Amino acid sequence: MDFIREDIMEKRTTPEFITSLEPNEIFVFGSNLRGMHGGGAAYIAYRKFGAIMGQGVGLQGQSYAIPTMQGGVDTIRPYVDEFIEFAKQHPDLTFLVTRIGCGIAGFTDEEISPLFEQAHEVENIVLPPNW
Repeated sequence: MDFIREDIMEKRTTPEFITSLEPNEIFVFGSNLRGMHGGGAAYIAYRKFGAIMGQGVGLQGQSYAIPTMQGGVDTIRPYVDEFIEFAKQHPDLTFLVTRIGCGIAGFTDEEISPLFEQAHEVENIVLPPNW
């Protein structure tokens, strides 16, 4: 495990930019329901971490899509809850959550971070700073 990985696990926060993954790590990104991974973290997930064009939800390659472009925060919540349950069922994987919904989708950290409150209790979920 290199210095960056030790730092991630010690602080339990994801870095601003994730450029590589260990074999057991999953890049968690904001998507749209159509799975058109054309910008932001979704594009990185598609280009580098195995996201599948046309798949807007769930595990794909070394990435996990949470849709954020379909409406308000309440429409995102069920997908976040589903993700947290998925992570609990896969303790052998470490999920590095990006600031989903806080880029192209236009939400703020204050709007999205409360959706991940339950994730703080799940050891294999690593959240952005201040979430």
